[in-house]
Amino acid sequence: MRVSRLMLVTLRDVPAEAEITSHQLLLRGGFIRRVGSGIYAYLPMMWKVLQRITTIIREEMNRAGALETLLPQLHPSELWQRSGRWQGYTAGEGIMFHLEDRQGRELGLGPTHEEVITSLAGELLRSYRQLPVNIYQVQTKFRDEIRPRFGLMRGREFIMKDAYSFHADKADLQATYAVMDQAYRRIFERCGLEAVPVDADSGAIGGAASQEFMVTAEAGEDLILISVDGAYAANQEKAVSIPDAVAPLPPAALTRLETPGQTTIEGVCTAQGWQPGQLVKVLLLLARLEDGQQQPVLVSLRGDQELNEVKLVNAVSRRSEQGVLDCRPISPDDLQRQGINTIPFGSIGPDLADEVLADAASWTTSFLRLADTTATELELFHCGANAEDQHRSHCSWGDLGGAPVGEDLRKARAGERCVHNPDARLQEKRGIEVGHIFQLGRKYSQALDCCFTNENGRDEPFWMGCYGIGVSRLAQAAVEQHHDDAGISWPAAIAPYEVIVVIANIQDDAQTDLGDMVYATLLEAGIDVLLDDRKERAGVKFKDADLIGIPWRLVIGRDAAEGTVEMVQRCNREMRKLPHGEAIGELLKALRP
Repeated sequence: MRVSRLMLVTLRDVPAEAEITSHQLLLRGGFIRRVGSGIYAYLPMMWKVLQRITTIIREEMNRAGALETLLPQLHPSELWQRSGRWQGYTAGEGIMFHLEDRQGRELGLGPTHEEVITSLAGELLRSYRQLPVNIYQVQTKFRDEIRPRFGLMRGREFIMKDAYSFHADKADLQATYAVMDQAYRRIFERCGLEAVPVDADSGAIGGAASQEFMVTAEAGEDLILISVDGAYAANQEKAVSIPDAVAPLPPAALTRLETPGQTTIEGVCTAQGWQPGQLVKVLLLLARLEDGQQQPVLVSLRGDQELNEVKLVNAVSRRSEQGVLDCRPISPDDLQRQGINTIPFGSIGPDLADEVLADAASWTTSFLRLADTTATELELFHCGANAEDQHRSHCSWGDLGGAPVGEDLRKARAGERCVHNPDARLQEKRGIEVGHIFQLGRKYSQALDCCFTNENGRDEPFWMGCYGIGVSRLAQAAVEQHHDDAGISWPAAIAPYEVIVVIANIQDDAQTDLGDMVYATLLEAGIDVLLDDRKERAGVKFKDADLIGIPWRLVIGRDAAEGTVEMVQRCNREMRKLPHGEAIGELLKALRP
């Protein structure tokens, strides 16, 4: 391909919309163009990158025994209603684009395809003899993001590979999950990415176990915690650790204290000389459940710990035995709208009585009480007294009627000790999620009543797995991990072109003739090559070549008459002057070993 025919438009200035380096470089390099908020056009070079990534994915998925298909993007609401996810995905801040057709039937644009594929499997896979089956697609997906940002990292339309496996038993599901784990590792390695597998929360997809694949990068939206011994890695949403110990309170009588204006952990500890870890703080939240209930939640946590919102939602879901749409802090304005005026913010204790909710207009009139183990393990502690400007010191759980059941609700933090090895500590890195695999169990097959006939002639729901890769996100993550001050440095396996031939002076016949000859020779050898034949200054061409990040550059310059070229490797800027035949041989050796 000749650059003069490529529709290449590069930008010298950083677009105002682009916040992170990879987004800036993809816009400046002419790879993508913004069409609307969170909506981008993939221009020719970007489309080549995406095709190369997709080819690698297809090869590894086929190698793993998966079957490629293509599922509809438009989903009938009935399927999602049967699975119980329609309300959560479309109401309030739900991420599904949805619409009505001419007959008033509700439809959604698929952000994921569990319902559709499970329904099809229930119709097509009738016997255990047909199992296991693993089906995948490469498809455009849609998410109604509230705040699209970072280009292809968080868009409203994106390309994804998603696969779904169906099994007769749990052991077979686990075996395929392990096969897919290895396939994913090979995919990311072949794409030239350093991807870290980490334990993860299953989120709205659900299931018993899941693992994310994170590309480490400073611009990553996710915080991952990795043990220094390399044996453990997890997204902070799922991570566990051993919290730092706190000095126990010496025995003393329970005392009620006046604490005027001391409504924060910092404020009351400073005024009273307490340590935050010796105090039990109580958080008041409201969970919105799938059945429409609004459930007040009271969470007890050691004062030096932070609440993990994902662990909280999972705990509420387990206790209520249904999905949770969201869980947010309750404000004084919320209480006023409910007609409640008896809750003393800043002085709430773990034993706040349910009676304070008696007059609630639309909330459930009893608390769901949860407690983190850091709080329940304290023998003596300070806490609020459930009266304005009052606290209790040297309180015990026995004084409050008994300790609640403790569970892990806190955020694990860097520097804390590891559960698997208390001698090792956690360290933190930022990561970009590019893949996620799930053991779904029977969540969707049971909800949609999709069954197969087992060896004993009885119907039972499928065991299922789900495996996703963000194709367009992976492409931008590669830029985030492979760039320098001059531009992108694509890994060779996914670069839009393998070599760029730059004719420094297109008006020089010797340079033009040698450039055309080298270009033709590389094409004949099967190399995907780009020829910069524009009537531009050499400096402009060199800057553009650095910006768009083609792995190898051959410069046809002043030594063209002698048949000599400059060969530059983009990733390290190493330059050598070689006879053109030798340079071509070196390239073939590097690109076709």
